[in-house]
Amino acid sequence: MKKFTRVDILESQLESLVQQHPELVEAGLKYVDHQKVTAGGRLDVLLVDSGKAFVIAELKIVQDDGMLLQGIDYYDYVSTHIEAYARLYKDHGVDPTKPVRLLLIAPSFSQSLVNRCKWIDAPISLFTYQCLKFDDDDDLFPIFTDQPLPTLPPILTIPKLEDNLAYITDSSVRTEAQTLLDEMKAWKPGNVTLDAIRGAISLKINNRVFAYFHPRRKHYVISTYNADETWTDYPVKSADDLAMVKPLVRASMETN
Repeated sequence: MKKFTRVDILESQLESLVQQHPELVEAGLKYVDHQKVTAGGRLDVLLVDSGKAFVIAELKIVQDDGMLLQGIDYYDYVSTHIEAYARLYKDHGVDPTKPVRLLLIAPSFSQSLVNRCKWIDAPISLFTYQCLKFDDDDDLFPIFTDQPLPTLPPILTIPKLEDNLAYITDSSVRTEAQTLLDEMKAWKPGNVTLDAIRGAISLKINNRVFAYFHPRRKHYVISTYNADETWTDYPVKSADDLAMVKPLVRASMETN
């Protein structure tokens, strides 16, 4: 195996390596231009990807959170003047209807920068790099590594009673369930509360759960304590099932 060392390089060297070997960053990337003047300064490297979209590459040889805002300035300028850019570089087959991409390349990224990127509604890619020099060769060999962005947290949805009840597709069962819940709430007016949770409705008295109501497509399930004070699930599919479980729910409420 050839011996090599990791070397530090100048930003101009990094820029040259990206120009010469864009396919090492991402398959299908092709060089278009560099140091193009924009309103926010000179963008480092302009590329086009395999999908015919412009790609703005912002380069740093040190960790620098400021590169994100700098890159966004270039992204804004090129996106605003996309038709002019497409005409200027028509030989590269750019599709001006494709959104411009922003590509940040640095030896490392702070967690703050990574977290900020995930909230930006624009195509952003992060690539770290290291540069190798083999002992028997003066050429520099860059290695680029894609750093995936974290996914956005799921949007919090607050369940609603009506949504849970709407899960029941049988209208007569849904009406029966609504009547039952209203009746249970009236057992001790002002003290019994119904709270929608994911996939169920909790029944509380004085803020303590005494039963759960679980909607199903054509029936429902009530969870409560049985006569032996063991928490039990009771499918309600008939009038007899309902007649059997209602006293247990009420007893559980009284105990609480």
